Amino acid sequence: MTEILGKLRIAFRCHVPHLNPMQNGAEQLLAVFEEAALQAGQIILTIYRRGCGVAHKSDESPVTEADITAEACILALLKDKLPDIPIIAEEQMSQGIRSDISGGRFILIDPLDGTREFISHNGEFTVNIALIDNGVPIAGIVYAPALGTAYLGGPQGAWKLTVDASGAVTERHPIHARAVAKPPVAMISRSHLDEKCQPYLKALGVTEYRQIGSSLKFGLLAEGLADLYLRYNRTMEWDTAAGDAVLRAAGGSVLTADGAPLTYGKINRSDDADFANPGFFAWGRRDC
Repeated sequence: MTEILGKLRIAFRCHVPHLNPMQNGAEQLLAVFEEAALQAGQIILTIYRRGCGVAHKSDESPVTEADITAEACILALLKDKLPDIPIIAEEQMSQGIRSDISGGRFILIDPLDGTREFISHNGEFTVNIALIDNGVPIAGIVYAPALGTAYLGGPQGAWKLTVDASGAVTERHPIHARAVAKPPVAMISRSHLDEKCQPYLKALGVTEYRQIGSSLKFGLLAEGLADLYLRYNRTMEWDTAAGDAVLRAAGGSVLTADGAPLTYGKINRSDDADFANPGFFAWGRRDC
């Protein structure tokens, strides 16, 4: 436990999140992300209501018609409207299709985060789209079509959107991460038991948990409904980038165990797969 507390002192040192300035057109880019996510969400909902089969990829993770069709929709729209920005998309990556991201700016897509939630019909699945610039997630959207909720974030701030059954946005409210409580209220995954987190949560004195699937955990942190999401089980960059962008825009932060901001575009490593994340701590607002 002494070792764990030592690591916590490093990981939880005050870090002020910084959003790199985007070039002109940030609002237009977010509008494109929003349009793509909403269109994909309608496709996902159609398949969700009628049902579909489930296959498994080489890593044994599930994949459905909704994952594949939603990704195709997003790719088509983004390639039309943002043709100069390379894209890394989950289902393409599973087929060995990868764009050149050496320029430092690229888009990350998870067309259906929380496929297990989709299959179990609990509604807690999301469409994730994010822009990465030199390792930093600077704009993104997390859309939960079955819940009619989306979270949008960029240099101008973060918002929670209410979306009707037709896929139209009916309400748009600014959101802000709350100051982290002592002890913090923690988010835990609905589908992934992460036993490595338990000693850290115990060391922080966490007694209250909120269980939810997919990247919705980042959205709840961003709107001030919880304080911490700790994850040590394997995640990939497309799982976290959009939620990370929203949370940072709302005043929160996502840090690795050594207290550094989680970065993106991690490739050509000898010790891990391309685009794999280390363990991380997603926080609400931690005031200095």
